[in-house]
Amino acid sequence: MRLTTKGRFAVTAMIDLALRQDKGPVTLSAISQRQEISLSYLEQLFGKLRRHEIVESVRGPGGGYTLARRAEDVTVADIIIAVDEPLDATQCGGKENCHSADHEHGSRCMTHDLWATLNAKMVEYLDSVSLKDLVDQQKQKCAEQNVVMLHRPHVAA
Repeated sequence: MRLTTKGRFAVTAMIDLALRQDKGPVTLSAISQRQEISLSYLEQLFGKLRRHEIVESVRGPGGGYTLARRAEDVTVADIIIAVDEPLDATQCGGKENCHSADHEHGSRCMTHDLWATLNAKMVEYLDSVSLKDLVDQQKQKCAEQNVVMLHRPHVAA
């Protein structure tokens, strides 16, 4: 699978946004600082996410970005596709008539069906995971960490 930094950063930034948008629009500079992603890179990603109607921008003082849809209605696949991330594991870029120089008869690459099936499964899986699922996981992790910190046994010095 060719899931590059662009896709990973977009998903990470969207989780950050979804976790905090209940307090109002979230600025890209705040996401940039928290997630250590360059501001100009986030601006490019959010331009694409806005064009795909996944986020909305709010101008002016107190402005930033909010989700354009409910978190449960945004899938990981939506985010990755919006930032132009191809989900393709085949060598031929998904072309049905692929063949390599090794093939005497110009037949499809021998593993084409394997990789094409993997592509379908990846898209199916990423389409089954909503942004809300990822936000809930993040909140659960934070809650578990807080419990561990509160219940740490006191050690006498």
